[in-house]
Amino acid sequence: MDTALIISNISQQVQAGTETMDFFVSLLEPKSIAKKEYLVRTGDICRYDYFINKGCVKVCYTDKKGVECIVKFAIENWWVVDLESFLHHTPSFYYIQAVEDTDLFQLSKCNYDLLHRKYPVFQQFSNDRWQKGFIALQQRIIQNLSLTAEEKYKHFREKYPSLEQRIPQKLTAAYVGVTPEFLSVLRRRWATAIS
Repeated sequence: MDTALIISNISQQVQAGTETMDFFVSLLEPKSIAKKEYLVRTGDICRYDYFINKGCVKVCYTDKKGVECIVKFAIENWWVVDLESFLHHTPSFYYIQAVEDTDLFQLSKCNYDLLHRKYPVFQQFSNDRWQKGFIALQQRIIQNLSLTAEEKYKHFREKYPSLEQRIPQKLTAAYVGVTPEFLSVLRRRWATAIS
């Protein structure tokens, strides 16, 4: 599997020499999963940090009524992990499932720790990543609490520009927090507004 995308992802954040990047790449495990296959199931320990090279996964939980709630999608050039489970070896609250056939790289917790001990530049990379992730999660919470369905749909389209053409309508609806039928209404309004 080609490592160009993940190397570019790291290089945009931190300066790492050839030896450092070669060591990083040597720790990566390529993995391919089929659509609907799980990377992590609720209750499992999340043992890897994942980088999506091609494809799409969703991070979800099931509420008390049995409804799937999508926290985020991870597409090409995105990292995805259940951070609490990964760092503290606790059972995962979320499940991570492929929405499309997906090629990814995984980095085990053991190799993650080794990488951070040997090359502190990766500690800086992770710190920046976790900060951005925390800010994104805060924004997602605020949007869910304060925005209308139409505003949430607009935000979805801005955050994931071409994803709507790749995934089933019911997944977009679950992310926005509406029924697929109401999403159809929002789409018609959107199409009318931009035409």
